[in-house]
Amino acid sequence: MDADRPAKTPPSREGMTPMMAQFLDVKEQAGEALLFYRMGDFYELFFEDAVKAAEALDIALTKRGKHLGEDIPMCGVPAATAETYLSRLIRKGFRVAVCEQTEDPKEAKKRGSKAVVRREIVRVVTPGTLTEDSLLDARSANYLACVARLGSGEMAMAWADVSTGEFCAAPLETGALPAELAALGPSEVIASESACEARWMKVAMSNLGGASLTPLPDANFSAAAGERRLKDHFAVASLEAFGDFTRSELAAAGALLDYMSLTQAGGAPALAAPRRAASAAYLRIDPATRASLEIERTMRGDKAGSLLHAIDRTVTGPGARCLHNWLSRPLVDPAAISARHDGVEFFLDQSEIRADLRAALKASADLARALSRLQLQRGGPRDLLAIGTALRQCEEICALFAEARLARPPDSVEAALSRISIADKPQLAELARDLGKAFRPEPPLRLSDGGFIAEGWAAPLDEARKLKDESRRVIASLQADYADKAGIKALKVKHNNVLGYFVEVSAKNADAMMSTPLSETFIHRQTMANAVRFSTVELSELESKIAGAADRAQRIEEEIFREFCGRADGEANALRAAAEGLAELDVFAALAEEAARTDAVRPTVDSSLCFEVDGGRHPVVEAALKREGEPFTPNDCKLDGDAKDCPRLTFVTGPNMAGKSTYLRQNALFVILAQAGAFIPARTARIGVVDRLFSRVGAADDLARGRSTFMAEMIETAAILNQASPRSFVILDEIGRGTATFDGLAIAWACAEHLLQVNKSRALFATHYHELTSLAESGGEVANVSLKAREWQGDLVFLHEVGPGAADRSYGVQVAKLAGLPSAATRRAEAVLKRLESDGPGEALRELPLFAAAAPEPERESEVENALKEIDPDAVSPKEALEILYRLKRLGGGET
Repeated sequence: MDADRPAKTPPSREGMTPMMAQFLDVKEQAGEALLFYRMGDFYELFFEDAVKAAEALDIALTKRGKHLGEDIPMCGVPAATAETYLSRLIRKGFRVAVCEQTEDPKEAKKRGSKAVVRREIVRVVTPGTLTEDSLLDARSANYLACVARLGSGEMAMAWADVSTGEFCAAPLETGALPAELAALGPSEVIASESACEARWMKVAMSNLGGASLTPLPDANFSAAAGERRLKDHFAVASLEAFGDFTRSELAAAGALLDYMSLTQAGGAPALAAPRRAASAAYLRIDPATRASLEIERTMRGDKAGSLLHAIDRTVTGPGARCLHNWLSRPLVDPAAISARHDGVEFFLDQSEIRADLRAALKASADLARALSRLQLQRGGPRDLLAIGTALRQCEEICALFAEARLARPPDSVEAALSRISIADKPQLAELARDLGKAFRPEPPLRLSDGGFIAEGWAAPLDEARKLKDESRRVIASLQADYADKAGIKALKVKHNNVLGYFVEVSAKNADAMMSTPLSETFIHRQTMANAVRFSTVELSELESKIAGAADRAQRIEEEIFREFCGRADGEANALRAAAEGLAELDVFAALAEEAARTDAVRPTVDSSLCFEVDGGRHPVVEAALKREGEPFTPNDCKLDGDAKDCPRLTFVTGPNMAGKSTYLRQNALFVILAQAGAFIPARTARIGVVDRLFSRVGAADDLARGRSTFMAEMIETAAILNQASPRSFVILDEIGRGTATFDGLAIAWACAEHLLQVNKSRALFATHYHELTSLAESGGEVANVSLKAREWQGDLVFLHEVGPGAADRSYGVQVAKLAGLPSAATRRAEAVLKRLESDGPGEALRELPLFAAAAPEPERESEVENALKEIDPDAVSPKEALEILYRLKRLGGGET
């Protein structure tokens, strides 16, 4: 279904009921978004919205009344489970406007018996503005990005995670948008209407999979208006305290705020102060490289099998999101990278405190998302309890470090501990204590359910609950008091809908009740044949209290809830800092855990141009082999951008399936791991910081854009040769294979020379063009290595070892055998190969025209195969089976 197709012309209001007229009025405000119209316990959809939703959700399409002689289509979903349906609609590309009742029905009736309860849109749900846990992945951020391009050509991007309050902006260099969006991975992108139609935007969006693109009017993207919007939102006179923003950054951030306010139905989005995140501070990875290296997801779009999945040992959702961010945007400042390595090394050395920390973190809650929901007025009691739980875990973790009497942790760990410490933040410490006392351990999900405040926190609430929940005991107590005062053991306190609560005695005791002094307490109400009824002032007051006790208890709880929300909102900055500190500690400990499991080492990352890894192991492949009980063969890699001690470019040769691509990819992944702050699965590693990482690995076409496999390969290669610098790291696999042999060789040769002489990048170049290996003879800038393989009794054995020198053969025919080509075809290939190798291609091809050789003989079944066909496994005894086995061995030429 096309979720973005324009809606039909709105139905006429002629002959409509007041309720349907109200629906159409609200629908006009919702625009193309589906309208969830609250009616009692359901959200109903009507007209075209109902048709779309019923098809998308696979629910029944019904009808409600008629309009102009035709049935009105209708469908609905229960309000209690609406989030499930919202999630499905959002995944299918719809936007949903949620319309709630904003008036008490009693107030509506005052306007007349047929008055309709007022309803208003309270939010518009879009992919980038989700906050509910049920709609979000706890281990992934949910970014909303805004791209602004001014008339001068200046560009910037702002982004926010509404679920946590994170808010950033960064300038964009020309052509950097695809890489920046790919690194961020937003679920929704907003841009001006003109930008949405531009080719550069369509190219950038094509790499984001299912992300939606939302156009806004061009007038929304103004630097001056953006600056005013930011100042108003954060209530500041100047933005200098937040950073020196460019005009395009102001335009992007302002438009982002406008859009979020629109989706919150005019409410202010709960965001932290904007932070500048200059793209120059991060390793640039273009979308093609990111996809081929399978950093966050595999080529099929799965998390399992990616680098992130292989190394993620975090125990909290915020920690997983932090690790994802570090891995998708590695640093380029050696000092900042070293600070992260210090944190990982500290927890690697301190295994006991690491285990205690991880155990404590498992019990913590998602502080940032809970706070954001409360600030957006979508939270409930569990969110406040989550804040209290997280703050108590902060105290526990700080106590762990204090009691351990460790040597002073590194600055990176100290900074995280400082953020989570609440000992020097009295208001935060008081909030933690009060939340622990005020809330019951397992509160309900919704505020309206009530019953979440603990006994003893508020005396008026306890009284209301006592009347509501223990009215029978209160009445029984009063009855005992009255019976004792009147001296009538048979006195009863009863209730009916006419009199309410009353005192009843037998007729023979009535005279005493109506005489002084009892008549001053007991007021005669009704005389029956055998009984007389009385009321008291106390009973009347109790009647009123009990009748309103439930409502009063709910109101008191809501007041307490709002009070705590206000206190949390007042400490929002400190709470967000604590959330960041907990997440970073989780990542440090998780990376240390992974390093301990895989025997990884701390890499030296400096400002040199070297790349030296001794005994490196591919983290993803090794993990997969370990599950199968197989070892991974480690290999070295040495490159030097200055070409002093090592080559700048290394050609990698060897047969297919020997591990060339694995070798290339693992060294590219080492750059990402090292600069993200992780340790490397190797014996030793030294990496000169890389500014851009390029990968041209694998063969795939792009038919949607009219590109063949070879064209896609050439476009990616062109991007590398046009953008790589001496500080870049490049891996190239089989350049030129998609065209004629000599064309491909010429292109590969030219690309290698360009990398050496122009780009001067550190590069690994895998190829089957053995002619290229002769470049290594020209000097020390180029070297050859090869993946070793051996032939054994006609079979090819891969050793997966990288050694010096070029491979003498590609073993293509042997690999074809392994792939299962018919033996007749492989025998013919061997014959043709021998002629080509002995006579050269020109002479051999003249003597080997197509079909010149006799047609391949059909494969004849061996004696062993014929004997196997005659065996019925179900009809032989164990002794016969053994005899058959010996016979088959003799037929196969084996020894008896």
